Amino acid sequence: MASSPALTSPAWLDGLNPPQRQAVLTTEGPVLILAGAGTGKTRALTARLAHILYSRLAWPSEVLAVTFTNKAAREMRHRMEMLVGEMAEGMPFLGTFHAIAARMLRRHAGLVGLDANFTILDTDDQLRLLKQVVAEAGLEEKRWPAKQLAGMIDRWKNRGELPTDVPPGESLSFGDGTPGTAGATLYARYQQRLAALNAADFGDLLLHMLTIFDQHPDVLAEWRKRFKYILVDEYQDTNSAQYRWLTLLAADRRNIACVGDDDQSIYSWRGAEVANILRFEKDFPGATVIKLEQNYRSTAPILAAANGLIAHNKGRIGKALFTGDTSAGEPIKVIGVWDGPEEARLVGDKAEQLARDGSSLNDMAILVRAQFQTRAFEDRFVSIGLPYKIVGGFRFYERAEIRDALAYLRIVASPNDALAFERIVNVPKRGLGDKAMGALHAQARRMDRPLPQAAASLVDTDELTPAARRSLKAFLADLARWREQAADLPHAELARVILEESGYVAMWQADKSVEADGRLENLIELTRAMADYPSLTAFLEHVSLVMDNDANDASEKLTIMTLHAAKGLEFDHVFLVGWEEGVFPSQRAMDEGGTKALEEERRLAYVGITRARRSATIIHAANRQIYGQWTAAIPSRFISEIPPAHVDVSSTMSGGPSLWRAALANSGAGGDPFGDVQRGTGRGPGWARAAQHGGFARDAGGGRLAANRTPAIEVRASAVSVGLKGRSDVAVGARVFHTKFGNGTVTAIDGNKLEIDFEHAGAKRVLDSFIEIVG
Repeated sequence: MASSPALTSPAWLDGLNPPQRQAVLTTEGPVLILAGAGTGKTRALTARLAHILYSRLAWPSEVLAVTFTNKAAREMRHRMEMLVGEMAEGMPFLGTFHAIAARMLRRHAGLVGLDANFTILDTDDQLRLLKQVVAEAGLEEKRWPAKQLAGMIDRWKNRGELPTDVPPGESLSFGDGTPGTAGATLYARYQQRLAALNAADFGDLLLHMLTIFDQHPDVLAEWRKRFKYILVDEYQDTNSAQYRWLTLLAADRRNIACVGDDDQSIYSWRGAEVANILRFEKDFPGATVIKLEQNYRSTAPILAAANGLIAHNKGRIGKALFTGDTSAGEPIKVIGVWDGPEEARLVGDKAEQLARDGSSLNDMAILVRAQFQTRAFEDRFVSIGLPYKIVGGFRFYERAEIRDALAYLRIVASPNDALAFERIVNVPKRGLGDKAMGALHAQARRMDRPLPQAAASLVDTDELTPAARRSLKAFLADLARWREQAADLPHAELARVILEESGYVAMWQADKSVEADGRLENLIELTRAMADYPSLTAFLEHVSLVMDNDANDASEKLTIMTLHAAKGLEFDHVFLVGWEEGVFPSQRAMDEGGTKALEEERRLAYVGITRARRSATIIHAANRQIYGQWTAAIPSRFISEIPPAHVDVSSTMSGGPSLWRAALANSGAGGDPFGDVQRGTGRGPGWARAAQHGGFARDAGGGRLAANRTPAIEVRASAVSVGLKGRSDVAVGARVFHTKFGNGTVTAIDGNKLEIDFEHAGAKRVLDSFIEIVG
């Protein structure tokens, strides 16, 4: 290890603890800085940059400093400006992986068949191009969505794989088996189309540079010579392509410093590989490993609880957080409640009590494992007037899939709801595009009637194409059938039927994006919520009140967010809710088996606990509604892994904490402490299984579970009425003009519908409001 020349009291070293100082001054050779939560790693990283520049070890243009987000890059540059002034302006290679790779690629674009002014496609353009590729291969886009192929290609590019590198099994997972439809073949065609367009997507920025480095050693040598020092933030989140790009650039000088925390690697679903940080010492023999373990955020009990939990992971380098503040702090509170609604009431009550005691709502957060969990808290907070905000997503009833589902329910409840009709008439796709909608709107204006009535008037005429007419007629028939069913079905069950029969659920089941599963969970949660209201009318009224929540204009708001979105943030008081098997850890992680998925879930739990500065409260419910069915819930295994000395266990149920203790009594190494209770509950990825279960509610006496007796919705079937009275100035034999079909002669009249023999279009059936009499 070599150190840079000593300086007289450099400002960037002031206040650093010994490990942070070491991270700044150890400038030569590979360095791994293991920075635990709240240990001041950003300060150490920027101080290291300042030290390198002010010590004249490198010019600003000779340093590569890589972050993951534009926000992190801006923060680093701002801190650098505070430390070194204008010198930070001369750092062209401080930024995100994609931004720096794009800058490099523009210098060498010709080596991969591009011009220097190539276009970087956004997601919409990428999907549009892939739809063309799928169509050209003769595949049906509904069965083989371009979005699914985009996700596969992104995964392959994250691994640094060209079309020829894709494993055969993965390639064949897309396409119908006919020649030319395999995923790797379509990937190759997509790359050809990109080159023809002089374009690249985000994955190409790194992939093309890897190709150039492999095929042109002189280019790689040039960049290795330029960068004297390489600094990487959040190294635990690098994917395979980013990892290879970095190791290639650092191979000669080996002056690479990676800052990260193997205990906070929670993005495997984005392609992140925790193995990259775990094998750093193998990749760079003789590397210096510096552990930043002094936490400046949380109390001692919170840190001890987090340390005890994460120690159960085997795939980690190992460190233990501690605080320099030895003052007493509260132990982690673990509270058992009866069910989900009680969980929401408890959190609301505790948040209000904290606010009365002087805490700001801005310093409180509810952290959930999945977005569908937010609904119960939103409903509760609206009812008690507690201001809140959703971070990293929309409020529950503002999410696109929920708005779509509500539009279906509104148009069934109110047949003339034009806005609801317009939102879902072509969702999922029914071939009713802009042209068809234009015709519907024009007819509505002519009739001075709502859009649904105008639609009903066009299904037997020729203003729309035959395909559009058939599609619209089928949709109107669906609406009529659902209105008939509304008289007999409970409204929650009706919602399941509508979402299933409309094809809306199938649309999201076919979607292979990361968000699709969450959207399906949200739809299931919506139908659960409906069962709590006596009628569809009452439920829709409640939603309107939630959407118009004036409390959310308050200056102070409690934060609701997912555990993933909370990484990097901190709050005085944190509520960790839904800590039950199947919720957290997630059912998917449990189904996958093995240790990899469960260890990532445990790291997510560690992230959640370490967000808290003063207090952390973990809540688990004894009963949880799963896909419409009340099921006995088992406390999360993570609760039993927190050292008992740092946990204060209580319960709102009779018997105190005994239920929690009993559920954990069989926990131990090598076994499944949760037995068969969780199995067989009907939890799975599909909606069909969920739809088989009726809603259940707790009986008023004794806490028994009883079949839900929710009354049927108040809405009764009502046909869309269309005025049939025809124009008095039209007679058989009249010469008329139609804006679409031209001149013709009226041959028959049926109310407001005319049979017309057009000179060029032949016989057509149209509405009289579309024609002009010409003589």
